Amino acid sequence: MADFDADGMGLSEETRERLDQIRQKLLHLHKSILDAERASYERAHGRVENPHALLQLVMRDPWFGWFRPLSEMVVQIDEMLESKEPVPESAAEDLMRELRSLLNPVEEGEEFGVKYHKALQEDPGIIMAHVEMAKLL
Repeated sequence: MADFDADGMGLSEETRERLDQIRQKLLHLHKSILDAERASYERAHGRVENPHALLQLVMRDPWFGWFRPLSEMVVQIDEMLESKEPVPESAAEDLMRELRSLLNPVEEGEEFGVKYHKALQEDPGIIMAHVEMAKLL
């Protein structure tokens, strides 16, 4: 794991801790959205039989495609935290800025923002997870 070095070329321990906290809250938000989308999908298409079938749907079905950017953000955080090479603080700042931008619900515009806005209107669990994310960002 890369540590903060004298030249400022690696993440500080404070940034690592913050990224880890963001990752945990982001996973909670992702699960909240996944649970709501699964319930909606099952109302329209019938029961999803097992976790493997759900994973296949999440990875391939357009129904679940809109929130894949959240999954991608988790992966980016994981890669940053697990990098063998030093990661500049600016990269972490850029990632957090990108995440703040992504989690901006809108009534019109990009698919994620519009569907995220709708999800926030329909599910109190998603609202609570969003609030927790907003506190960290």
